[in-house]
Amino acid sequence: MASTALAEIVWDGARARLTRLEVGVDDQTIVAAVAPRETWLGVDCPLGWPDAFVDFVQAHHAAAAPTRGPAEGGSDWRRPLVYRRTDHVVRERIGRWPLSVSTDRLGVTALRCAGLLRRLAEAGFGVDRAAEGRLFEVYPGGSLRIWGFDTTGYRVDATRRATLIASLSERAPWFDLGAFAPLAVAKADAFDAVIASLATRAGALGAFEPPASEDLAVARREGWVVLPTLDLESLVRIDATPSRHASRSPRS
Repeated sequence: MASTALAEIVWDGARARLTRLEVGVDDQTIVAAVAPRETWLGVDCPLGWPDAFVDFVQAHHAAAAPTRGPAEGGSDWRRPLVYRRTDHVVRERIGRWPLSVSTDRLGVTALRCAGLLRRLAEAGFGVDRAAEGRLFEVYPGGSLRIWGFDTTGYRVDATRRATLIASLSERAPWFDLGAFAPLAVAKADAFDAVIASLATRAGALGAFEPPASEDLAVARREGWVVLPTLDLESLVRIDATPSRHASRSPRS
């Protein structure tokens, strides 16, 4: 939890203001942040696992010997276990695979996220993995690429994050970072939380590609990544009512 970041942006007409940015938050803090009904939540973490992976693990666990897949377990056979349907869509949009929730350390964070989803549901916040409500799975790096930013090395280089913050401020003068810009530069997870909250705004506006009808049932189990389909400059709408968007970075 030491690196988990939470960002909150208040949107009001043609302006948006970052009102909160913290690192080291726990699940209770996240749940409390989204208690108001007008709040949307973006989570930078897979909300589920690939159906094929879940089926394989269940079958493997129940049998004395593996009963699924070829003996050599080649890459073509493994791919459905590694990537969700939404991961394939992400690759089509941005030209690269996101991290795998079933084979990467990201799976550890997804285990924590499963607990967060339970806490949210118990608190009365609608939990839907297919982006049909106020909860969205977001991808900061992918959103930045869609918006035309160079994401090379930004997770490990504060200088790169400072450059991105400067570019963000230039392209989105309507976005007030307040006194939080230094934290976003110093901490990669804080930076990602800010971008995740901007991506959550796209979700709230319905400006993303939802699951196709044939993918909807799968998305409700595996999760669905919300990638913006509008440019950064269009996230503010003068006719929009005030609202609040929170986001959590993916690091545990």
